[in-house]
Amino acid sequence: MGVKTLDIAKRLLDLGFHAPTIYFPLVVPEALMIEPTETEPKDTLDAFINAMKQIAREAENEPETLKQAPVTTPVRRLNEVKAARELKVKHSEDSENE
Repeated sequence: MGVKTLDIAKRLLDLGFHAPTIYFPLVVPEALMIEPTETEPKDTLDAFINAMKQIAREAENEPETLKQAPVTTPVRRLNEVKAARELKVKHSEDSENE
């Protein structure tokens, strides 16, 4: 299975960027919406471009790096399917050990 938009968004977190909106618009498969503000400095835009180039190289040469991302954040990649199926909307002491 190839690299998905979600993998790219999660890898951006490792590289110090906020994850962009993904899978929107719904009519575009694997969409990634990047919306820098008008006041974003050119240096930041250049750094983002370099991060995307790095991610493209990793997608081609080391796709597992993207599949495991994020690895530098306090919380690693969550099991989103489990979270959707086992909804917990409040914290409990028992949930800390799961």
